[in-house]
Amino acid sequence: MIATRTLAAVWILAFALTTAAAQSETALSIGGNGGVYFLAEAGELVVDLHKRDRNRRAAQTELRAILVGPDRRVLQEVTIPDDGKPRGSGFGPVQKVRLSTKVRRKGVYALNVTTSQDRYGEQLVWGFHTNCPRYLIETSRGHKDERHQEPIVLAGSDRPADVCFLPRGGPLSMQIANLPGSVKELTVFGGDGKLLAKLPVLVSPSNGAGQASHTFAADVPRDAIPWRLHLPIGQATVHVDGVTRWDTGDLYPNLSLWTPEPASYFPFSAYRWLLTPYSRKVYGQPGEQGEVTFTVENNSGEEKTIRLELEFPGDPWPVELSQQRVALGSKGSREVTVRYTVGAQRVTRVCHLRATPAEDPEFSTYCTLTAEAGVAPAAKPLSMPLVLEPYRHENEQFGYLPDYPVESQVYFDPENRPFVRTSSGIATHRDGRWAAIDFRKAVTRPDGSPDGRSFGVSSTKIAFDRQGDVYVLARSGRQDALLHSTDGSSKFTAYLIPGREDLSRALDIEQFSGHNVPDGPPPIVRFTRTASDPQRIWRRIHDLELLLPEKTDAGLSLGEPILVSRQCIGLAAHSGIPSSVVSRGGKVHVAWAEATDPEADVPGVPTYVATYDRKTRTLGKPALVGYGLPPNDIHNSPSITIDSQGYLHVLVGTHGRPFPYARSLKPNDAHTGWTRPVPMGDGLRQTYIGLVCDRDDTLHAVFRLWRSAVEPFPASHHGTLAYQRKRPGQPWEAPRVLIVPPFSEYSVYYHRLTIDRRGRLFLSYDYWSTYWFYRNDHRGSRRALLTSPDGGETWKLAGRDLFPD
Repeated sequence: MIATRTLAAVWILAFALTTAAAQSETALSIGGNGGVYFLAEAGELVVDLHKRDRNRRAAQTELRAILVGPDRRVLQEVTIPDDGKPRGSGFGPVQKVRLSTKVRRKGVYALNVTTSQDRYGEQLVWGFHTNCPRYLIETSRGHKDERHQEPIVLAGSDRPADVCFLPRGGPLSMQIANLPGSVKELTVFGGDGKLLAKLPVLVSPSNGAGQASHTFAADVPRDAIPWRLHLPIGQATVHVDGVTRWDTGDLYPNLSLWTPEPASYFPFSAYRWLLTPYSRKVYGQPGEQGEVTFTVENNSGEEKTIRLELEFPGDPWPVELSQQRVALGSKGSREVTVRYTVGAQRVTRVCHLRATPAEDPEFSTYCTLTAEAGVAPAAKPLSMPLVLEPYRHENEQFGYLPDYPVESQVYFDPENRPFVRTSSGIATHRDGRWAAIDFRKAVTRPDGSPDGRSFGVSSTKIAFDRQGDVYVLARSGRQDALLHSTDGSSKFTAYLIPGREDLSRALDIEQFSGHNVPDGPPPIVRFTRTASDPQRIWRRIHDLELLLPEKTDAGLSLGEPILVSRQCIGLAAHSGIPSSVVSRGGKVHVAWAEATDPEADVPGVPTYVATYDRKTRTLGKPALVGYGLPPNDIHNSPSITIDSQGYLHVLVGTHGRPFPYARSLKPNDAHTGWTRPVPMGDGLRQTYIGLVCDRDDTLHAVFRLWRSAVEPFPASHHGTLAYQRKRPGQPWEAPRVLIVPPFSEYSVYYHRLTIDRRGRLFLSYDYWSTYWFYRNDHRGSRRALLTSPDGGETWKLAGRDLFPD
């Protein structure tokens, strides 16, 4: 492990050196997206940013740069447009822009860099110079569906260059590729200037590019940091263990931090997320008292003591901090409380909470609390869509600060009491407050003895039967289980679901979607992966089985699984969380999509529904409902619901195409026939179905909807969270956008649409950007809960009034 106690002395010494190098122009040109973190002192912070388009393709490459403060308040936003040069013309001209701000108090500032139509930053290079002597670059592109890697790409410069980084403990390998053929040797130095290795460069006879590699043993001293890789010419693709790629056990996974100058290094990795959230906005009546919590975190591998203090930009006002010092072990965290008093009407009060490590006193940063008199905008119906802004989400814009659990979506039992699945168990509202039930303490075996196993989340769905019994799917190790409560969730009994433990699998359970209330335990479906296609990452083959638990004198009997299909494509449930099964009386209806022969000419993923008759114990012949484009894509999970008359409604899953919709011709039966599938709208680029049916038999759907070449991102595309409804006997209405993301390119919302017994809609969502730089910076979830009391006409962020005493 790196001796992190030596870091302070090393980087303080580096800071004591002349800062002329930090203030000179950085000749480096960087590929990829990401940004820069600055440990800025009071005074003016200046960042001169430049970019050059590579013009490899015809896409419009617009660079967006956002400068934010320690509390992530946006200080300045600029764009550098596409240079307009034709495809294939090579590097375009250098375009420059300046960002600056007045630093009133020391802290970690950030520059966020993204690119339109280029989430990997392959179509441009960028660079900067700054008057801030301490900074670190974080190379962070958009995500890929593979192992996370962030190669450092240097291009467009003939000058020498350095890549300085914090070396990980243990063996460390580096590979450097795409070197100019004239480069013969690379060198690596420790933080004290001592030569650690010389790397001979081998030139490829096929393309004339050079490459080099080296592995450092675990016993090579790491005390003198940062290490420095020297390149005679600043053109290369650099991979370093623990910096651009990570293994289990790395101290700082996914933090691709480096600098071209040793003097600019500061121990940001050790104090990443030192104080979060970066800001909190609260509302209240004049004179009202309240409290908010902040988390102090030690991201390093050693014990740290963090000093805390309050600062005021103006006159002090009544604020109280629960403690002034926090001692934390390695990777430890602790909550601290800030108690406040709201000021007079139309008065906004601001204070800052500063955190400074005792071991590294030159590192210091802060977060901000803003208290405003009045009613939070979150308490009122909102003007839709919500346009999320960079670093300004529901709390910053609307004062949303839920006092109820938001780890996952909310479900309602037959008495309309809310339940939420949590990481350790379940939470419900009873006796005027939310109560959390920990499965480690509340679960017993069928014989009544304590279970003792740790049950994790297998599905965030919560199901109920007509008697109000509660059912949850869970997993302990490789073993699936159905947890059953007969007392409203105070105690649960675990019933193991045997079989298929050695294979990858997913489970789904029938949950309330508007008109389905099982008389007994809800049906379960199991998706067990039996094959994957290495040539087509989204083509997977599963066995689909139906399980029908029954109540007995001894508890529950799960019965034998019923095979439904051996060609099921699988279940995509991280967003939308579609319903695979719905039932009424003795009929159980299962919807699924299938994989097909890649060589076959099919119009999409075929989607089927089959009905199982509990009375005759027979599974009917699968009925083909429709096809979802493209073929052989696991994203294309269908969703099924049932209306008050018993008609079945299915949305066929797609990946960026319109969802086809079909209805059964006969109530409570999949085999008599279906209406011809019709798309929900022409040209809609839909993915991830959430579907419910209200008391008036209106269908409601929420999904991700792609939009292109429109505001607020006319130069690119972006993924919104959108809503559609279908009234009985009417076509689907046009989609309405509910959430607009703060960034272009890929987005997902991990959304889940549920409905209560009164017909109110509840939409839980957690915005997720493709950009690692943005996601890395935020600690924890952003999940929020929207609700509509009037069938989708109006929406608001859910407040405590929805869960009355």
